[in-house]
Amino acid sequence: MTKIRKKNKKGKLKLYGFNNLTKSLSFNIYDVCYAETPEDRKAYIEYIDEEYNSDRLTSILEQVANIIGANILNIAKQDYHPQGASVTVLVSEEKIVECGTAIEEEFEENGGDVVMHLDKSHLTVHTYPESHPENGISTFRVDIDVSTCGKISPLKALNFLLDSFESDIVNLDYRVRGFTRKLDGNKIFMDHKLNSIQNFITEETLARYHSVDLNVYQDNIFHTKMILRDFELNNYLFGVEESQLNTYKKRKIIKRLKKEMNEIFYARNIPNIPIIY
Repeated sequence: MTKIRKKNKKGKLKLYGFNNLTKSLSFNIYDVCYAETPEDRKAYIEYIDEEYNSDRLTSILEQVANIIGANILNIAKQDYHPQGASVTVLVSEEKIVECGTAIEEEFEENGGDVVMHLDKSHLTVHTYPESHPENGISTFRVDIDVSTCGKISPLKALNFLLDSFESDIVNLDYRVRGFTRKLDGNKIFMDHKLNSIQNFITEETLARYHSVDLNVYQDNIFHTKMILRDFELNNYLFGVEESQLNTYKKRKIIKRLKKEMNEIFYARNIPNIPIIY
């Protein structure tokens, strides 16, 4: 709950109450590798679990909160057995005023008026390491949600999050939900200009990926999916080097890796193609 904002800087929206537009940025980030033996696959999962444990994920989300200008209210984190981790961070747009003397002092300073906000903003991350028992493919998926209510925008943390993970394929969704009101009562369903998530990604990062947009502008829904352009086999091997493989083995592994990556990118199964000697 809040009082009417009567004074606004030039160019800012004059709102009746709190800007309660909900802006949500969702990531699905995938890392793909080839680990042939059961021992190598187990080692890959253990490596991922250690590299992206709940403490590391918490640190990443704390930095996200700092980047978007949010205040952390609460953190819950968990490492799972046999693998995976989750972190949830509740945040607010403005600092929380403690009850008691601070409230009383603010009440006096404002001549009997106190502004209070009920925030519904959060950051979450979940990891899903997994491997195929037969074809040697292992994947690591990270699901991230940055949901804010008010003026702060999750898009500010977009590039930081892309750089925080080993990303072969990325699915990005950005949605604006709800509405806020101007002083005259008219609703505002979008308080910033946007025609593509790609506008907020650095040119250096975009150059590394093949990117496709699927947007529903009239509903304020924006989707971008990205897959790395360059393919260097050594970057996808775990427990073995490319120099240790013969030509046939390399082709076989490349076929499996590219099939996995394309199926994730296009969200459909792709028939097997015979390997050419």
